[in-house]
Amino acid sequence: MDEKVIIFDTTLRDGEQSPGASMNAAEKMRIAVQLEKLGVDVLEAGFPAASEGDFEAVSGIAGKLKNTEVAALARTSKKDIDRAWGAIRNAAKPRIHTFIATSDIHMDYKLKMTRDEVVKKAVEAVKYAGSLTDNIEFSAEDASRSDPDFLCRIFEAVIEAGATTINIPDTVGYAIPQEFADLVKYVMAHTPNIHKAIVSIHCHNDLGLATANTLAAICAGARQAEVTINGIGERAGNTSLEEMVMALHTRPNYIPISTNINTEQIYPTSRLVSMITGIIVQPNKAIVGANAFAHEAGIHQDGMLKNPMTYEIMKPETIGLSASKLVLGKHSGRHALRSHLKELGYDLSDEELNIVFKKFKELADKKKTIVDEDLEVIVTEGILRTADIFCLDYLHVISGTTVLPMASVKLTINGRPVQGAGYGNGPIDAAFNTIAKLIGTRSELLRFSVSALTGGTDAQGEVTVRLNEDGLIALGRGADPDIITASAKAYINGLNRLEYLKAHPVISSEAL
Repeated sequence: MDEKVIIFDTTLRDGEQSPGASMNAAEKMRIAVQLEKLGVDVLEAGFPAASEGDFEAVSGIAGKLKNTEVAALARTSKKDIDRAWGAIRNAAKPRIHTFIATSDIHMDYKLKMTRDEVVKKAVEAVKYAGSLTDNIEFSAEDASRSDPDFLCRIFEAVIEAGATTINIPDTVGYAIPQEFADLVKYVMAHTPNIHKAIVSIHCHNDLGLATANTLAAICAGARQAEVTINGIGERAGNTSLEEMVMALHTRPNYIPISTNINTEQIYPTSRLVSMITGIIVQPNKAIVGANAFAHEAGIHQDGMLKNPMTYEIMKPETIGLSASKLVLGKHSGRHALRSHLKELGYDLSDEELNIVFKKFKELADKKKTIVDEDLEVIVTEGILRTADIFCLDYLHVISGTTVLPMASVKLTINGRPVQGAGYGNGPIDAAFNTIAKLIGTRSELLRFSVSALTGGTDAQGEVTVRLNEDGLIALGRGADPDIITASAKAYINGLNRLEYLKAHPVISSEAL
């Protein structure tokens, strides 16, 4: 198996365009470090022209990663390209990724440009990017609905101008696997200088075919796949990294192409992205869902006991899912905690360890055993959210069958303590009403969901909320052994994310 496909991860760019999945710089950095540990070849860190916050986050990631190429997205304008280069110029392996739409519907109604004008714009952008770096990717937005001959024309032109990777995106998830494979074959057969560039694909999941289309394109000759962790992304999402990688890993007899991915880091990466974005992985999600390796039917369980391969086509350990997760208790010391956190990928400073150790001891007083998911919550809430505007200091709730539910809340808002009390239809409603009154938010609660973080009656409750304010959508997440406290944490996390979105207005990068 000598051939490899390049894994181009766009979780921090296209993935962040999932409604409400905004991340601060520290959260993006944490994911970027984990993606490098996972082994992605290229990491698209963001769209620097979108906002000052995105520029700073991309710049920070570019200066941190040593082995992974760092790509920055730019429209075909000198201003965007300058901004992208300014963010990644100090990267060990920088890449400029520029794009323009090529389908007639996009050119006529969105760009209002002719085919000749689009080709001219693309060539100018690639040539200018080439004056800054020799690592340039060009994407033909909405390629799957574009005229194949026009695709070949523009790809030939940009390769001649210096593009080293050409990307064929299924921007709106319209393609069918055989159709998409045929398009890739056609482009490769009718673009004279295609041998000078790597052919990439970028698929969306509107028809649930993103992974299938990606695999079909790889079989047709594409050698870079653009993916996201957990398949997050605009609308129905993108090709799922874990599905695509494990399909190649599990079926080398059919697709003899490998990747540089360390598969044992798949589950930890999936969990981290889910925790930071607040987007819960559906239980029946392939590879990383809670039910992916669960067997309830009696005949399945019987087969599993005799030979796991009767009903499991891959071992859970292959993706980093350990059979036993019980690791620490209240008597565990600072050294044991630091050592285990390092195994999970958290290399903390002494100051950060002190914060986490204090919270670890507090949780250990409530739970007999602490598992990996608990530690991830502690690190996320104790380290990555230190710059939050709103912080929960105190929550006391009175509720029952014979009393009117009431909540007493104390918050810190921009370093200033505030407190108050309020009523509601239930304890969580009372807590939310009180928090909303203290903060003065105009947001609307669109969704509220709750689940257990792990098994057992002492498990932490995990709450996710979806908030809307003036068209801005934010997801909030909170975890605590007390489900009402977890709900308050999730609500406050969502409100903090709304404030982040307000402070960092984003220019749409459009969807590839």
